[in-house]
Amino acid sequence: MVAQDARRFLRSRVRPLAALALWSLLESAHTFLGGYGVARALDDGFLAGRAATGAAWLAAAGVGALLGGFALRGVFAGLADLVEPLRDGLVRRAVRQALAAAVADPAKAADARAVSRLTQQTEMARDSFAGLVLTARSFVFTAVGALVGMAALAPVLLLVVLPPLLLGLAAFLATLRPMAAVQRESLDTEEALASRVGEAAGALRDITACGGGAAVAARVEPLIAAQERLAGRLAGWGAVRTVALGLAGRAPVVALLAATPWLLGRGITAGALAGAVTYLVQSLLPALDTLMAALGSAGTRLLVVLERFCTPPAPAPPRPTTGPAVGDGPAGAAAELRGVTFAYGPHAHPVLQGLDLRVRPGEHLAVVGPSGIGKSTLTALLAGLLTPDRGVVLVAGAPARPAAGGGPDPRRTLLPQQAYVFTASVRDNLTHLCPGPVSGARLDAAVAALRLGDLITRLGGYDAVLDPLRLSQGERQLLALGAAHLSPAPLLLLDEATCHLDPEAEEHAERALAARPGTLVVVAHRISSAARADRVLVLDGTRAVCGTHDELPARSALYRDLVGMWGEEQPVAPA
Repeated sequence: MVAQDARRFLRSRVRPLAALALWSLLESAHTFLGGYGVARALDDGFLAGRAATGAAWLAAAGVGALLGGFALRGVFAGLADLVEPLRDGLVRRAVRQALAAAVADPAKAADARAVSRLTQQTEMARDSFAGLVLTARSFVFTAVGALVGMAALAPVLLLVVLPPLLLGLAAFLATLRPMAAVQRESLDTEEALASRVGEAAGALRDITACGGGAAVAARVEPLIAAQERLAGRLAGWGAVRTVALGLAGRAPVVALLAATPWLLGRGITAGALAGAVTYLVQSLLPALDTLMAALGSAGTRLLVVLERFCTPPAPAPPRPTTGPAVGDGPAGAAAELRGVTFAYGPHAHPVLQGLDLRVRPGEHLAVVGPSGIGKSTLTALLAGLLTPDRGVVLVAGAPARPAAGGGPDPRRTLLPQQAYVFTASVRDNLTHLCPGPVSGARLDAAVAALRLGDLITRLGGYDAVLDPLRLSQGERQLLALGAAHLSPAPLLLLDEATCHLDPEAEEHAERALAARPGTLVVVAHRISSAARADRVLVLDGTRAVCGTHDELPARSALYRDLVGMWGEEQPVAPA
């Protein structure tokens, strides 16, 4: 899979690769002139008594160094054209994988493994790929320049240098596969550790309150120990790699020096030997050292990281549910929860526990309770964004979460606290929840019902293009409420979707939405909002109480406290 994706990526980057090769070829001229210039400077210049000729050859070698520096500038420009598209592509793939996992199991949308893949691992792949390309092309073209130079001086030099060089390379390549296996296991452990630490961090309050620190530590400490063990194994393979590097990087020089008497006896000149040593010491062996170091660390790391991006995420196991199957809910219920329990994480305290609720068609229900008690969780369950750990959630008699791949569910519309407004016309922002064209009369009626006329005029009319950054939070909420009013969905879920409006504007918006055909569920943040509802659901963390605004003070101490806290705001009597 990795090889297939790599070939596809490289085929799409032919021009940057060609440019990189041309600049590298120019750089190899510097390598060739370096050794060849030294050999000619000795044989044709200084040893022959012609100092000017020797100086000229050394000057030519110096010009080659300047040429190499100029070529290196072009190399880095071509490298950027390869590396940055790779990183961008990996980021897009990481986002797609995270979104796919979130759709499969919305409760794990903030999985720490996805965060690690999107941030640390994409940068790791980017840096490793850049280092690998830079060193690999440097070695290839440096080797070409050095070996061609040796062959030009005396082909027999290659017979002395190549065998130990190839032997060291073979020993090094033999370490790559086991090192990659250890790197792969290390990254698996790192992702598992990040996931478990993320779960624990989200439930620290409950862990501390329940004295579960030892149990959490027992789950995390084995992964830390495994990371330590794997780091030791990597260090061991690093030592083997160092030995191979020493063999490949030092043995050719030793072999050349040992063979010097034999080479001199075969007519090889001192200049040719000096040129060969220059090729080895200044060009070939440093490039080989860099290549082997890059392959041993960046290469195996890159391979393991890319495997994570090429492998689709495993589908999340279905969360256990109980209750009726599709369609067997009461026909008269707009929405229903039966014995619903939900917690954010396997060890977290449940946000909702054993909740039973039946919302009638056409009903206006307000949901109240302290911050963090589960009001938004309830709307997310009704919207099908979350799946309960136990129990069942029904909308219009069918499971709240439709089958995968079914597209947006027309049964309900959810408006969160942060209203979504996009860069498009006012008309598009008002009608994007409607499956088909919206007539001008229907659009005007919704605008009039919500008193949006002044806002629409100020924005420039229906065809004016919006800049979301220029809108206040209240203006965004008003436009979102207009879209909800036009939506054909029979169930509207408002999760504090009017919190940026003043009480009068909020009252008018809620009355207009309650008057449209369908059912309205509102997460209330003012007592007047609860007073306008047909019924009020009070969530207090241990039990839920549902009743009218007039009944609840006698039945719920929490509701009495909320009424007292909101007491300075006088509820508006229902019309």
